[in-house]
Amino acid sequence: MAITIKDVAKLANVAPSTVSRVIANSPRISENTKKRVRDAMDELKYHPNFIARSLASQSTKVIGLVLPHSSGVFFQNPFFSEVIQGLSEGVHDNHYALQMTSGKTEFDSYEGVVQMVQGGRVDGIILLYSMIDDKIMEYLTKRKFPFVVIGKPYDHDLIDKITHVDNDNYMAAKEATEYIIGLGHNKIGFIGGSPSLTVTLDRLNGYKDALKSSNIELDEDYIIHGDFLREGGQEAVKALLRRTIPPTALLVTDDLMAVGVVNTLTEMHIDIPSEVSIISFNNALFAEMSRPPLTSIDINIKELGYQAASNLIQLLKIENDPVKRIIIPHRLVIRQSCGVAPKK
Repeated sequence: MAITIKDVAKLANVAPSTVSRVIANSPRISENTKKRVRDAMDELKYHPNFIARSLASQSTKVIGLVLPHSSGVFFQNPFFSEVIQGLSEGVHDNHYALQMTSGKTEFDSYEGVVQMVQGGRVDGIILLYSMIDDKIMEYLTKRKFPFVVIGKPYDHDLIDKITHVDNDNYMAAKEATEYIIGLGHNKIGFIGGSPSLTVTLDRLNGYKDALKSSNIELDEDYIIHGDFLREGGQEAVKALLRRTIPPTALLVTDDLMAVGVVNTLTEMHIDIPSEVSIISFNNALFAEMSRPPLTSIDINIKELGYQAASNLIQLLKIENDPVKRIIIPHRLVIRQSCGVAPKK
């Protein structure tokens, strides 16, 4: 005979409706009650039929994940695999699944989202990026479709209207630049991602303000943008080394780009850090494995993903859930890629 919710409720000494709320991971149920119900489910070997529950509630139990339209970056940069680990844990804890979409162009990505929404394939969407004049964000906002952004909406009018999970990228870059300045460097290059991304703009502004606070003149020729790939770092550092007076330190906004910088400098027999210092972002696993190991800003990538998933699902469960701005803390991890400025 099949075990039912009523059997679980009887064993746990709660109402059947309480069992349903525990299965849905409702925040209105206490942790003690949740534990008692889950223990009863385990004892009775009761497994909820999530497909039937989804049909009854007209919910897909699926979260759409929109990736940056540059698929090459996604598949090569470990930032994305790590943030997806956090997202996966967040949706799994709440009995949801992930459906990813990406396109070779911005238009392809937009069409993929429209199909998700209008086809009723997902309950909500997570944008794994934030950029200037994003048509997808505009579309979701106009349709009042539930979504969360990993990053900060570029439009200041939307910051208080869209739940988003981010680091304080401005302050992180400012602190990183100040650390380099504290080592005596005043010729500091900036290697960033696409200037259409808000993360790039925030970090660039932090870099600029750190220079200004230390009365170091900004040299626009020291600012290079490229893809978040090893090749992006290689091309950028080659361009910086061609300057009449090359920088003695580099703020690189991604560890994979920084590995490209290290490889190029090593091939050119330029010593790190006695001739050029490097500080990067993300603190990915290979930051520590680089030679020399990279000084890097740890932005807690996995937590970015977990919080995005958890907050979107809460938004789906609680009508009129307030808009939130979740800031994930960062920290500077000092290793051997930074040293004092070379003597003139």
